[in-house]
Amino acid sequence: MDSESKAYVHSPSPSINVTPLIDILLVLLIIFMVISPRHEQKLPVVAPTPRPEGTALAETLMLTMSGEFRLELNRKAITAEELKSVLIALMEQRTIEQRMLFIKAPSQIPYDLVVALIDCAKGAGVVTVGLIQGEV
Repeated sequence: MDSESKAYVHSPSPSINVTPLIDILLVLLIIFMVISPRHEQKLPVVAPTPRPEGTALAETLMLTMSGEFRLELNRKAITAEELKSVLIALMEQRTIEQRMLFIKAPSQIPYDLVVALIDCAKGAGVVTVGLIQGEV
């Protein structure tokens, strides 16, 4: 064997240069960090505060819509036409913090009817509307 053939036998094995792959990985990491949202959006939550001494507790208002589209305000039948005027009268007697109404309707009620009730309540001065799903 001559010296030229020995040089080919002991040649170094090929290796992959990973530096460009690492560069691409770091660029992608920076891009994803930039486009990711910085702050998670959260719903505002208001914790109840204790009622001052000597103040009367306002009656909770519950507007119920039955499966037959009948309305009841605190278990008293009411028509859709007189709902807004009754709510306006009730809201004028309350403080801003007490202007709250809960709407209870079964799940088979079309959504637009419930939205119409919410719109009517907001127009009457209700500040906070709570939705309750349940069978009536």
